[in-house]
Amino acid sequence: MIFKGGYVGKILRVDLSTKQYKTEPVNEDHLLKLLGGRGLAAKMYYDEIGPEVKPFDEANKIFFITGPLTGVNLPSTTKFQLSTRSPETGMYLCSNCGGDFGPGLKQCGFDGMIIEGKASEWTYLMIRDGDVSFCDARSMLGQNSHAAMNTLKEAIGDPKAAAMSVGPAAERLVRISYINVDTRAFGRGGGGAVFGSKRLKGIVLKGSGTIPVADKEKVDEIRKAAVRDLRDSRANHTKYGTAQYIEPINELGCMPTRNFQTTYFEKSDTVNADTMYEEYLEKNYACFHCTVACGKVCEVKNGPFAGARARTEYETVALLGPNCGIDDFGAVVKGNQLCDEMGIDTMSAGNAVALTMELYERGLITEQDTDGIEARFGNAQAMIDIIRLIAERRCIGDLLAEGMAGVARERPEWRPYILAVKGMPFAAYDPRGFYGNALTYGTSNRGACHNVGGWTIRAELQSGQYDRFALKGKGALVKSIQDNRAYVDSLGLCTVVRGSMNFSAQPDGEVMTSVTGYDFTPLLLAIGSRIYTLERLILSREGIRRKDDMMPERVFKEAVPSGPIKGRVLTEEMYAEMLDEYYDERGWDKDGVPSEQTLAGLGLSDLI
Repeated sequence: MIFKGGYVGKILRVDLSTKQYKTEPVNEDHLLKLLGGRGLAAKMYYDEIGPEVKPFDEANKIFFITGPLTGVNLPSTTKFQLSTRSPETGMYLCSNCGGDFGPGLKQCGFDGMIIEGKASEWTYLMIRDGDVSFCDARSMLGQNSHAAMNTLKEAIGDPKAAAMSVGPAAERLVRISYINVDTRAFGRGGGGAVFGSKRLKGIVLKGSGTIPVADKEKVDEIRKAAVRDLRDSRANHTKYGTAQYIEPINELGCMPTRNFQTTYFEKSDTVNADTMYEEYLEKNYACFHCTVACGKVCEVKNGPFAGARARTEYETVALLGPNCGIDDFGAVVKGNQLCDEMGIDTMSAGNAVALTMELYERGLITEQDTDGIEARFGNAQAMIDIIRLIAERRCIGDLLAEGMAGVARERPEWRPYILAVKGMPFAAYDPRGFYGNALTYGTSNRGACHNVGGWTIRAELQSGQYDRFALKGKGALVKSIQDNRAYVDSLGLCTVVRGSMNFSAQPDGEVMTSVTGYDFTPLLLAIGSRIYTLERLILSREGIRRKDDMMPERVFKEAVPSGPIKGRVLTEEMYAEMLDEYYDERGWDKDGVPSEQTLAGLGLSDLI
């Protein structure tokens, strides 16, 4: 073994069709080149899911892969990765999640798990250390994702067991349905619908194993230093969570408002971090080994939505709030709760509701389409009722349940009002407010995404290092952030805490050597670049080209009508300048396809 810790050396492969399972060794050469996590999941996807496979085909698979730091006694080593063919976009999907499941999977003796086939009846999996049981889940049908998770934990006999589950939306193959993981989620891309297509209601596990490390004393020393750092460096995350970004993003004119028609919400003070903290916060929520506890569980105490309870995040607040014209934080909590219960991604839901409201106000749909709902911006009850239509596939909700790609195919005349790239709806930032953000949406390997695509907020909006409306240099910036995120996603570490252990754009420190016994540190950025290009190679094989990296019509053709950045527009010509620079930085051709020379230089030619 090259590695003395971090990895446990086995992958679990489960076939739902035959009710058989087996273990396979992890290829150490793949770990050397891809770390684990997102990188290894992409490699497995490349090897096992061809371009002809559709998301709901029995041949589609789901890969859950941990990283070398997942479950290790360091702050927030909670993350593990999913890859599958996305029901929402129809192409490759990568997604990461926290909670206890990833660490629990390693405690069961596995670095990852592959789910393949299709069950003949609704099933859940129970994993005890190395043993897998295929259990009848028919009595769980219709249970919301929280209830299903409780049922799974009762079945294994431990309320602290790790579990993942799907809600009624996944049972109905809603393409924006998610997988609930210990109250965190594989949110974007419709992974829950893949579970639904396989008749898999959930997975529960309990392991008694330990995760080896090469130098326990050094790991303990690093942990103590990181915890001290996080007390100060992430104090705002502990107090406000990601809601801290509501006010600054709005004041800079980047807040999606009324389906991205403008970029400033005039009532942001009703949904900002102070309102959340003072009027709605019930408690903080922490993932596995996390001292930051950035999760904010909020409860509505008064008004029409009293009793609603959910864990809110910036993206959810912005997209269910301002993007729908909603100025009631209680309504946002209620919408969030309903999404969680039905098992729907809050970001895609917020975009779908906002689209519905714009179509309604333009007279393109009527109350006959909305089951009598007056779908106007600012109508809080309408927002909640439309989410229910999507989850239940009723009226216009049946079309919205197909995701933005499905809506665009069925109603191409609505494309001017759809804010998405490669079928993935926008995150809660308007790219006309900072142009690098457009490049992150366009070149993200899972469709419009601020995480996988590159979180340029700090560089463009906070640090003052970059002119947010400049074009030159944005290709190099976005590539750097994407490569950084790719390797961090492959470590099994939450991005919020990465700086406390020096996992930055210039990584240093002894974490990897102390955990694995191998000095990965000088290789991490190259590994990140290798992973990102491998993912683009997958997309190229699935037909993705330059035309698919473009912004939607509203960004290219509509100047911002009001607010702090009134008059700003990002034209197609301006965007092309950034995209050309980005492709050059990556070593991809003018159509966005990695060149043979680039593949060889990154060590991918042999790997694939």
